[in-house]
Amino acid sequence: MRPYQCIVRDISEGGLDPGAALEFVSDPGFGGIALFVGRVRNVNHGRVVTGISYDMFVPLAMHGFAEIAERVGRDFGQQVKLYIGHAKGRLGLGDLAMVVAAGTPHRDEAFRACRQVVEAVKHTSPIWKQEHYEDGDSAWSEGCSLCGHASSEDGHAGHGH
Repeated sequence: MRPYQCIVRDISEGGLDPGAALEFVSDPGFGGIALFVGRVRNVNHGRVVTGISYDMFVPLAMHGFAEIAERVGRDFGQQVKLYIGHAKGRLGLGDLAMVVAAGTPHRDEAFRACRQVVEAVKHTSPIWKQEHYEDGDSAWSEGCSLCGHASSEDGHAGHGH
């Protein structure tokens, strides 16, 4: 079995499941499990958000997720299991947009592996985000994979997903 699982879930077929992510990365030898859950928030850049639409070319996104998982696996050795999930379609406030989990023998590696996966997905994946606003307007986000610079320490550069 591969030490990683990657999924894209069309929101019309159901949402992402953090429980499935935790189950996948669990192992009797792992003392550290880190979970990141990205949700649709109600305000971005001072504008009231009512929802988000994510679009992607699924085969290319899945290939990219697998490459990210393999790269992080090499960085952390054989003692890591990873789960990468991203939603596709129209999401409402509070809906889950991304779920990433990492399981490792120790907590530090789990935190670092999970963060590395999240940042790589945000900065390299062919995922396009359109925000929908309270005033009826909508706008496509620049997206981190298109911004051309690294994220800041707080992870907010690039206005990505």
